[in-house]
Amino acid sequence: MGTWIVIVVLAVVVVSLGSGMFYLISDRSDSTRTVKALTIRIALSIALIGLLFVLYALGLIHPHGVYPSQ
Repeated sequence: MGTWIVIVVLAVVVVSLGSGMFYLISDRSDSTRTVKALTIRIALSIALIGLLFVLYALGLIHPHGVYPSQ
């Protein structure tokens, strides 16, 4: 369950990054939509890091290395 939450939040971060790029290319210079989209991305990224800490503390996700032990 925790893994799916992380994947969904990460997908929203990528969509926000894409919308920021779109607004950067298509808007005029006096528009603030690019700044708002990138601010949302930064906030979501910080929230995702916090969520990872919480999910790890609750035991819902477990880290593994390159070669996880069986």
